[in-house]
Amino acid sequence: METQNAGLRKGVSLLDIVSIGLGTAVGVSIFSVVAPTAALAGPGMMIAMAASTGPMIVFAIVYAFLGSAAPVSGASYEWPRRFIHPFVGFFISWLRIAGSTAAMVVLTMVLVSYLAMIVPIPLKPAMFVIFTIVFIANLLGVSVAAKGQSVMLIILLVTCAAFVAICAPEVDFDNYTPVLSKGWPGVIAALPLMITLFLGIESATEVGGEIRNPGRNIPLGILICVVLTAIVYFGVAAAALGVLGEERLAASSAPLLDAAVAAAGGIGKPLIIASAFVAIGSSINATFMVFTRFLYAMGRTGVLPGAFSSVHKKFHTPYVGCIVAYGMCCAGLLLPSNLVFLFLAVNIPTLLKYGATSLAAIFMLRKEPALYEQASFRPGRRLIVVLAIVGIICAFGIIWMGLSADWRPYTVIAGWAAAGVVYYLVRRRKGQAK
Repeated sequence: METQNAGLRKGVSLLDIVSIGLGTAVGVSIFSVVAPTAALAGPGMMIAMAASTGPMIVFAIVYAFLGSAAPVSGASYEWPRRFIHPFVGFFISWLRIAGSTAAMVVLTMVLVSYLAMIVPIPLKPAMFVIFTIVFIANLLGVSVAAKGQSVMLIILLVTCAAFVAICAPEVDFDNYTPVLSKGWPGVIAALPLMITLFLGIESATEVGGEIRNPGRNIPLGILICVVLTAIVYFGVAAAALGVLGEERLAASSAPLLDAAVAAAGGIGKPLIIASAFVAIGSSINATFMVFTRFLYAMGRTGVLPGAFSSVHKKFHTPYVGCIVAYGMCCAGLLLPSNLVFLFLAVNIPTLLKYGATSLAAIFMLRKEPALYEQASFRPGRRLIVVLAIVGIICAFGIIWMGLSADWRPYTVIAGWAAAGVVYYLVRRRKGQAK
């Protein structure tokens, strides 16, 4: 796939891979999902969190294999396009245009709300400034954006460890019982929300064409991301539940902030605000980086105008993709600010991406078996097929369970999907006419 990565500079290291993946996964969700899952499942939220790691481990193995066998920028578009069918690659990435826009909006909105706890700032102008900063960082080069991720990762891990440390002495173990206070239905209802905690650990595969030694570094980086993400989430969620208890946690609009203040008083507030700034800021940066890469890949193969594949001669970045992604983010300022709606609008395309990538792994084994042989990380063929099938079932099962939370995002995504189908057919017909 070297020709598909032409012009892009290989400046992403193993640490950068971990920073991008962990930065995408550990973002706004931990600051907003804990309270509603506590309301749904009580202490059983910890069971739902443990259960949610299962699908993500499956997806992580599939992504690690494909990233080792066929590293390419815009991977979630390229793999379905190449191994399944061009329309599948287009359709998944078309949906992700809407999903990525919604993700950038919700991440930036929550970040500004935390910054407003320090100094009053207008929401929409502040979001615009953040979009602009992220745009410039990514325009200057993937190594610049990735190094920023690395710095934020270190700060994030330190602040999360500090949160757990200050909460630990104040934990009341009675708050963890009865574990099934809301019954198993509550645990099941919480699962679709908990899965959002781990979305994005595979994000570095989207810049596969810019990674040094991808065959080794992509699988190893994803493994480290899975482990670190699980440690961070279980530690933070257990600390918040242990300090606040089921009822206070469920009723809180800022659960980690309330837990930190309850445990440490005045010093808890700046700690959580700093943690939120770094965690959400790193997610914004990583999400934008991935957004530009699949736009670049779609332009390179002709399903979007060829200008999308243009690479800046000096910075070696897909600058047209950066500009378009920036424009979409700015247009997203007009979207509604309902968090549940926005979260589901993000999750539906992401889970469809996971399902399509899992299917692509099966097709790759059949269509291009030589790629399997050259992969540095290659589980047994049967194991890959089994994991891919499980991944597909998990993806569609979690999407179906989300209907119980809010059906409206499904209608919006369906409308956007219909528009994409029409666009694809019209563009294909024009191409055939030429």
